Amino acid sequence: MGQLAFFSAETDEPGVADLAGLLAGPGQSASTKSGTRVSVVVADVWRAQAIAAEMRATGLDAEVTRSDEGSPLARTASISGLDDLHRRWSTGAVKTMPAGWVPTPRALRFWVLAAGREDVRGQYLLGLDPHCPQSHAPLATALMRAGIAPTLVGTRSVAPALRVSGRRRLSRLAEYIGVPPTGAPASEWPVAQ
Repeated sequence: MGQLAFFSAETDEPGVADLAGLLAGPGQSASTKSGTRVSVVVADVWRAQAIAAEMRATGLDAEVTRSDEGSPLARTASISGLDDLHRRWSTGAVKTMPAGWVPTPRALRFWVLAAGREDVRGQYLLGLDPHCPQSHAPLATALMRAGIAPTLVGTRSVAPALRVSGRRRLSRLAEYIGVPPTGAPASEWPVAQ
């Protein structure tokens, strides 16, 4: 039997600040007169459905729809309760990771749901936003603060990511994010080794 995880997405209370995990990956926040909306375009319908369910668990209204290009998209309603998250993760019109941010287990779960995937056997990738290269190194540091030391890969490609490898790191990530949602292929979810 493995050691009990004291911090995991299954034991933490959900909160709107956890949506930062979407912003660490490809997610976006947009401020309007009616408040802020957080959205993310993903590769698979199961991802969008799981993200919307996690958004609802935080008490937010959420929907699954399609992007203009036809990809699955999960998004919150525009509300003022997300304004602080938007301010912390934005500098003008540019998405920027706040200094000192440490991802919570639920934020890591959001990140994995949005942009996590198996790389090669024994390695896992957390996708980064290719339009925000200035955030890649700080996000690697943030993940280190959570006890998972990654390697930055693909910085010159359209698919930059943080690679998590090694039994201990992968096990820690798997323990933090909890069980996979319904419909998630085994290769898209890290497992404790």
